[in-house]
Amino acid sequence: MATLIEYTKAGLKYERLEEFEAGMELFGPEVKALKGKQGSLEGAQVVVRGGEAYVVGMSIPPYQSGNTPKGYDPERARRLLLKKDQIRTLFTAESIRGLTIVPIEVYTKDRLIKLRIAVVRIKVSADRREDLKKRDAAREARRILKSR
Repeated sequence: MATLIEYTKAGLKYERLEEFEAGMELFGPEVKALKGKQGSLEGAQVVVRGGEAYVVGMSIPPYQSGNTPKGYDPERARRLLLKKDQIRTLFTAESIRGLTIVPIEVYTKDRLIKLRIAVVRIKVSADRREDLKKRDAAREARRILKSR
């Protein structure tokens, strides 16, 4: 399982409540661009409309700008391939105030490209500071143990 794109700031900004694995409907050049580790999950989120889930705001640049079709939109809404009960769970989570669904990473599983999404709650700045303090303390402890 190789990670292609990762939303690195998700751990700082959000508290993960539940995670899902989803497939994506992609065009051929998009697959090649993702395997070349091109793309961004910054500002992307998942919306559920009409019984289907879509990732919106995910940017996948054209693999080769010269061979790109005329109407190619790098930030188009891409349909996610999920089970019906997972879509229902996401729909209820989306309707609860304070919860958001964000993509965490794009990775390969066997020969398929998968997207890990999570139902998250935005962290308060005090929680962020506390997490940073814990991380710094753990790093310092590892440094001390390593030097002995």
